[in-house]
Amino acid sequence: METVLIVEDDPTMLRGLKDNFEFKGYRVVTAADGEEGLNAALNEKPDLIILDIMLPKINGYEVCRLIRKEELDMPIIMLTAKGEESDIVLGLNLGADDYVTKPFSIKELLARAAAFLRRSKQAEQDVYEFGDFRLDIPARKLTCKGDEIKLSPKEFKLLELFLKKPGRALTRNDILNAVWGYDCYVGPRSIDRFVTTLRNKIEPDPHNPIFIHTIREIGYKFEPPEPNA
Repeated sequence: METVLIVEDDPTMLRGLKDNFEFKGYRVVTAADGEEGLNAALNEKPDLIILDIMLPKINGYEVCRLIRKEELDMPIIMLTAKGEESDIVLGLNLGADDYVTKPFSIKELLARAAAFLRRSKQAEQDVYEFGDFRLDIPARKLTCKGDEIKLSPKEFKLLELFLKKPGRALTRNDILNAVWGYDCYVGPRSIDRFVTTLRNKIEPDPHNPIFIHTIREIGYKFEPPEPNA
């Protein structure tokens, strides 16, 4: 049974979220303030966290930052009542994977949560398929309908990163550290150029990408098609 941690200080909303996630079969842990939520995240290590931004004691931004500082990699969906772009950008830069603006549809939140949990289960496989493409990591090969697509070593690592973090907002620093390493300096424009060359190889229309999406002021997000989509 997958565990979902919900951190929300509004008791009515917290109860509603808990009931809905439990109805879907999840084990639910709740917290009503940031301090309690942080402790629950560190101790329980849930599979997914629903995290409100405006919390007593420690706000959601700081909770998110401290979770990522501990190198915990579970998906985090932030809840915000503001809906302002600056709040969204800050949350994503601190390590959140997605956000939902209040008021929101519980069906949409449940669907996003299910997608993240489903993708997390698939994150450490050796072969990934998306659209007509197949990435074989041990063989270091990308094919499309059986034909090999040549990738440079950095393009391969970039695509591998995207496929291992599907649906997640990746900052340019995330990409830099994962693909080039902490000791290497590569400017944002270089990262953007590599994304462009990769798009040219996997997108049906690179100018209207369906896989690699740009998140303004943040970086990129890879959205594989859902099964039977």
